[in-house]
Amino acid sequence: MTGICILGGHQTDFARVWSREGRDLSDMIREATHGALEDAGIGPEQVESIHVGNAFGELQRQQGHLGAMVAQVVPELWGRPAMRHEAACASGSLAILSAMAEIEAGRYDCVLVVGVEEQKNLPGDEASRIQNSAAWQGREDIPCRFMWPAVFGRLAQEYEDRHGLDRRHLNAISQLNYAHARRNPLAQTRRWQFGPEAFQDDDAANPVIEPGVRRQDCAQITDGACAVLLATPQCATELGMDPRRLPRILGWGHRNAGLRLLDKLERSRGQDYIFPEVRATIQDAFRRAGIPGVQALDGIETHDCFTSTEYMAIDHFGLTPPGQSWRAVEDGTIAPGGACPVNMSGGLIGGGHPVGATGVRMLLDAGRQVTDRAGDMQIPGARRIGTLNIGGSCATTVSFVVGRP
Repeated sequence: MTGICILGGHQTDFARVWSREGRDLSDMIREATHGALEDAGIGPEQVESIHVGNAFGELQRQQGHLGAMVAQVVPELWGRPAMRHEAACASGSLAILSAMAEIEAGRYDCVLVVGVEEQKNLPGDEASRIQNSAAWQGREDIPCRFMWPAVFGRLAQEYEDRHGLDRRHLNAISQLNYAHARRNPLAQTRRWQFGPEAFQDDDAANPVIEPGVRRQDCAQITDGACAVLLATPQCATELGMDPRRLPRILGWGHRNAGLRLLDKLERSRGQDYIFPEVRATIQDAFRRAGIPGVQALDGIETHDCFTSTEYMAIDHFGLTPPGQSWRAVEDGTIAPGGACPVNMSGGLIGGGHPVGATGVRMLLDAGRQVTDRAGDMQIPGARRIGTLNIGGSCATTVSFVVGRP
């Protein structure tokens, strides 16, 4: 056990389009920071260091140097050391890992982590092209209009080639995550309505975006921020909290591979898992948490930027043998009331995917689950939740196990 407590946190409403309000990512940072401090019941004077996760600020808003942005919009934090982290969709998780490292090294006792992304201030096609910078530009060798649908459509094809794949299971994952999002008061799609044909291979209601990916397989382009406050148990006690009642980060894993998808697929030929680094990341988190495996988890928040990535996460977590993720879809393992519900928040597909905020949002939701603060998303009696956050085509992978001591 690392002994690092989650004192509190705040997520903005992922349905908001901030540019329509004349606001931008700086306003998201302000709200998330103030909200996290209020949730934890502490003042800004208790924050000793700041870490910001953001992927595309320079390209999307022409705004970099976001470590310094926190003090700019929350002047009470002026003078605190701060830094920004980028790892595509895993940027927020790297900010968390860096904050943990500072606490474990004894440098600081209470650290603020903010994940933020603004993506709706530009047209969808332009925002999509900006996100392509997380791939190996010009060298992925996947002909397409939209890079990430093409990449993760290629992942679906890889499952088809190695193990067989029935698209009904991908459609079921999408339908389940949209249903979960209706329970989440901060989900981007909580008010969206669909007919049954939207979750079928219907070329009108659910058209193909790139080979292997249809519209409902895709997560959303989203604005949003999420902040958490991390601290030692001793610090929590000094702040008047009972650390036994706080969620803790019990274990973590972090691995990297290269940028190019096809290289990763080629390297894993003949192996049990399509992404061995993802499997190793999850196992590292289990080992550090001191748990035997996925059977010790009560739920999972995983990176479903596309249905194929959740399908991949199911077997890489060990919910099924490799290549048999469909079993967990069919038998209800991942549904509410199942052995290990997945993405009760709605995930990225239903909840929204503000890239730099996603890893922080997963950690916050996991912390709320294990302290019975998840509202209508609550998994009854949850004590341990696993997370999986990926950057690019699983080039960066981070996993946490969050629980009660």
